[in-house]
Amino acid sequence: MQVSAPSRGPQTAEAYESERRLQLEKLRELLGTYLKPEDIERVAAAFLFSAEAHKGQFRISGDPYFSHPLAVAGILTGWHLDAQALMAALLHDVTEDTEITNKEIGEKFGKVTAELVDGVSKLDKIEFQSIEDAQAENFRKMLLAMARDVRVILIKLADRLHNMRTLDTLRPDKRRRIARETLEIYAPIANRLGLNNLYREMQELAFRHVWPLRFNVLAKAVKAARGNRREVVGKIQQAIKERMAEAKIEAEVMGREKHLFGIYRKMRGKSLSFSQVLDIYGFRVIVKDVPTCYLVLGTLHGLYKPVPGKFKDYIAIPKGNGYQSLHTTLIGPYGTPVEVQIRTTEMHHVAESGVASHWLYKDDKSLSELQQRTHKWLQSLLELQSTSGDSAEFLEHLKIDLFPGEVYVFTPMGKILPLPRGSTAVDFAYAVHTDIGNRCVACRINHELMPLRTELRNGDQVEVITASHANPNPAWLSYVKTGKARSQIRHFLKTVQQAESARLGERLLAKALADLNAGLETIKEATWEKVLRESGAKVKEEVLTDIGLGKRLAPVVARRLMLHGEAQQAEVRAAGPVPIRGTEGMAVQLARCCQPIPGDPVVGSIKKGQGLIVHVFDCPGIIKSRVQEADKWLDVEWAPESGRTFDTRIRVVAQNAPGVLAKVAGGIAEAGSNILNVNMDEERDACTAIDFILQVTDRVHLARIMRILRHIPEVVRISRVRE
Repeated sequence: MQVSAPSRGPQTAEAYESERRLQLEKLRELLGTYLKPEDIERVAAAFLFSAEAHKGQFRISGDPYFSHPLAVAGILTGWHLDAQALMAALLHDVTEDTEITNKEIGEKFGKVTAELVDGVSKLDKIEFQSIEDAQAENFRKMLLAMARDVRVILIKLADRLHNMRTLDTLRPDKRRRIARETLEIYAPIANRLGLNNLYREMQELAFRHVWPLRFNVLAKAVKAARGNRREVVGKIQQAIKERMAEAKIEAEVMGREKHLFGIYRKMRGKSLSFSQVLDIYGFRVIVKDVPTCYLVLGTLHGLYKPVPGKFKDYIAIPKGNGYQSLHTTLIGPYGTPVEVQIRTTEMHHVAESGVASHWLYKDDKSLSELQQRTHKWLQSLLELQSTSGDSAEFLEHLKIDLFPGEVYVFTPMGKILPLPRGSTAVDFAYAVHTDIGNRCVACRINHELMPLRTELRNGDQVEVITASHANPNPAWLSYVKTGKARSQIRHFLKTVQQAESARLGERLLAKALADLNAGLETIKEATWEKVLRESGAKVKEEVLTDIGLGKRLAPVVARRLMLHGEAQQAEVRAAGPVPIRGTEGMAVQLARCCQPIPGDPVVGSIKKGQGLIVHVFDCPGIIKSRVQEADKWLDVEWAPESGRTFDTRIRVVAQNAPGVLAKVAGGIAEAGSNILNVNMDEERDACTAIDFILQVTDRVHLARIMRILRHIPEVVRISRVRE
């Protein structure tokens, strides 16, 4: 948190001391409602320590700086958090803005409080390449601390809420940045933890600062509509109360106005004008127990007609954050849609306070269902962290996982799994277990075989079919929705790519050393250690992987190895081309533009992050690059046995006669080739051009196919196609 110059605050020590004493008395009074006397004294000591540490510091608004941590602690008292959390809230900016260390806080207020402060603190002392990297790493650290102790995120959310409430004093560009970050990260986390009140307030405040003009226009429209609709709302509320009394149901009926951001999101999502958004008011019916909830539902459906398809039972199947209610939409007087939520008093408490409503940091070993669900989600963050390559990737996966909506699907054993809306069978497989996801090859949805990319719907029963030899497919990344699936697929692909790249890098380095009349086997360990220290790598395999991925140039590494003079000169050997088989995987890629196959004369280029890209020698797409960047091109050759098939394109121009396609396809099959794709275009003189993508083993195989096709009488000409 940045602070302004001291001169902007109170000028006298007496005024500062008077304000501090006044705030301390208010804090003691607030804590006396639920904390023990000894805990109140510990929190009071933390407040005095914080106020003294921040003495002479003021917020941009001019208020003494201690007013901020005090406000954060005040928000937490509303959730009845324990003394450790309150002390951490009061001390959370001390290590950032003063000379006091986390170690000193641990010695004075305990190890747990120090760990909470450390989890909330930013990483200001670490240098990052960009603001985005710093922010991503901050979120990563905070969320991993949260996975160990959920109080970390509760303190951080309270901190962010108070900052949002006092955002007006900042520059407009800074306000927008902080508000957008709140909307994208903090508000969804609050929603995921079931902190509904906090979630709504954050959204409203962020909306006001990100889109101030839209906020003001919508606020005026709602204010005007409020007067017009007051009579209708009152009439509906009275009708519901009377019907509850007739049915002898004890219920509290509340009318509620929808939040501006919710109305705005509905207008944008459904392309509606404000006048078309009729349901800006909703009603809440709170009763004593679950059976009464369903009794109220039947009574309301007898009062007003329900809208088909608009009923949701979150009591039988709670949301991932523990939220439970019955939702129904009714057609009220004058055709006005009326949204009603029906819940028990306990459900209402959980809906408003979420995970904080079941606060449990005592000796009681039993966890509520909500706490178990929250704990499982926090553990999934640790799993995301272990498989994400860097902070930005972790943040990307987290944003995906803070899903706006859910679908509920069933396992073959009847267990319910909540997934983000738009999830596929692959997401389901990874949600069951990482190994199931890595080995899945097909799926049955409602007992029917379906593609893995099939989008799941509410109530689907999903069965995953696995195979021991199967591996994740890179194409899955284009349609998976959950952060876990995305991170696990990327983790697997990176691991495979690194192993393949290390093998390629070793071959490239061996060739570069051969050019210098040396051999890789002659390089001593001491020489490698010196080169590793210079390059910042930890192990030799890291350097070899970087060479294979194009992040380091083999000739440069070879010269460094030779420069240290400890490599014994091997016998002079010819610098032959690098052999390739085409089965190396992601470390060697065959260029799409010319689709080389064994037998073609080929050259290769190392591209950063992609490995070795192999082109046909005379590929038109590389002529300019080979002249201007000659040092980046390597001679490569095909290894004697590749052991795989390669895709290639041919064009057959044939007379437009019945059965000609069957004859051509039969000829291709006779030559032992498989057809992957066929495309036909009409040409002049009653001819048809047929483009095939075939699988061939090498150039000789392709020549045999073309020779067989030329013997078909209807074939006019045949050629190999390169893009």
